[in-house]
This record gives sequence, structure tokens and C-alpha cells, in this order.
Amino acid sequence: MAIILSLQGKDPQFGENCFIAPNATIVGEVEMGNDCSVWFNAVIRGDVHYIKMGNKVNVQDGAVIHCTYLKHPTNIGNNVSIGHNALVHGCTIHDNVLIGMGSIVMDGCVVNSNAIIAAGAVVLEGTIVEAGSIYAGVPAKKVKMVNEDLIQGEINRISDNYVKYASWFEQYNEAPKK
Repeated sequence: MAIILSLQGKDPQFGENCFIAPNATIVGEVEMGNDCSVWFNAVIRGDVHYIKMGNKVNVQDGAVIHCTYLKHPTNIGNNVSIGHNALVHGCTIHDNVLIGMGSIVMDGCVVNSNAIIAAGAVVLEGTIVEAGSIYAGVPAKKVKMVNEDLIQGEINRISDNYVKYASWFEQYNEAPKK
């Protein structure tokens, strides 16, 4: 059963049609939009600051979303995919973004719309990722611009697929019903 915990009077809030895997953990001041999914072994800890997620956000297996105490909340826009084992910490991620598998996005970062953070990249504290760009490496640097094929073929495709995948698990869904 998923661990969904209230903390210091703050309850996780879920939009319509959200999927929470049976072994996901969601704690404290977390707000999700519609059509979100939180997959196996993912952790979203709104214990030291808030976490707000828009619509069609998928947090894939083993990913962690957290914040910095009273300093850096985490804000995530719409149509965002956070890849397997990624770490998103105290940052802002705008709309239509792909955070690659195993990547790290640190405190104070801003990932602007239509951007891709490559698998395994480490986006250092305070980095501003240019809209429509791909950042890769350790530390992550801009490697090229995202073309329309990548927006449709990767960013939108993955986000749309995760809404579909979540529907396959409806009988196991741990999200509280409204």
C-alpha cells in the first residue's frame, strides 16, 4: 500500500485521474494536478517545503522529489516527465520538460519550457536551463536546441504514454478518490 502521510497539518492533494503505485511514498505539502502518475518506489517529500505539480506529470520508478527547508520549494509545470531514478530538489521545472533517467536537478535551478535534461546529467545549483534546449553531462551544459520532432517525439510522447500506462493499473491505484 502506498505511503501517503499528512505532516504538520498538511495533506497531500491529488487532482483527477491520478495514479499512485502501491509502494510510492508521498508526504506532507504536495499538490498534484490532473492525470499525474507516481510510479513504483518513487518518493515525493513535501515535509520541509511545498511541492506543486501541474497536470500530466509522471514521476517514474525510483525518482525522488524533495525541497530545501524554508528556502527552496519545488514547482513542476504541466506535461513533465521525471525519469527513472532522477532526483529533483528545490527547483522550478516549467511546462513540457523531460528530466532524463538518473539525472539530478539541484536547488535553485530553473528548467524552462520545452527543455530536455539528458539521462545522467547533473544540473548544478542555480543553473538556468534555456527554453528549448538540451543539457547533458556532469556538470550539465547546453549541447543543442530541441527541435519540433523532439518536442513531439520525446517530450509529448512520453508524457502521453504515462497517462496511458497509468490506466492499465487502475485496479491498483492508491490515489485517494475525491
